[in-house]
Formats: sequence, structure tokens, C-alpha cells
Amino acid sequence: MNIEQFNDEKKGSFKAIENDKVAGEMTYVWAGPGKIIIDHTEVNPDFSGKGVGKKLVLEAVKYARDNKVKILPLCPFAKSVFDKNPDLQDVLF
Repeated sequence: MNIEQFNDEKKGSFKAIENDKVAGEMTYVWAGPGKIIIDHTEVNPDFSGKGVGKKLVLEAVKYARDNKVKILPLCPFAKSVFDKNPDLQDVLF
């Protein structure tokens, strides 16, 4: 599975793609310099139960750490991933 990031100055997304099919997508908006708000995570039903949503969140965390960006997870799914994984707390604002 490949995860691609799409980003501009106002918003962006991470898309999980497998065999040319979109497995899931997580969207975010920029909340000022160095801050993003994850607002939605959606997984294709064909990929349900395969950890696609968590992989998207972890890719956002990697991006945040690499680029010194903080994350506010307003999306209930993304928030649940942060709540269950104390090792991800360093990127929260």
C-alpha cells in the first residue's frame, strides 16, 4: 500500500492507494503556520479492518515530525488513534 500526500497552503490530504484503488483518505486544513487540523478520515469499505485509517494517521504524524508541524485531530477516528497511542502525543497542539 502506498500513501500519497497532497498539500497546498490551505488544505491537504493523505490517500492510501493499493492496486490503483483508493483504500482510504484523510483530509486536513492548515490552522496557521506549522499547525494542521485533521478533519475527516474515510476508508473504502473494501479495505475495512485492514488498518488503513491508522496508517493514514501515522503518515500524518511522520509528516508532522519531519516538518515540525503540530496536529489537532478533530476527526473522531484520528482522535481515537491519538488517544490509544501515547507515543504520538508529541505532535499534538
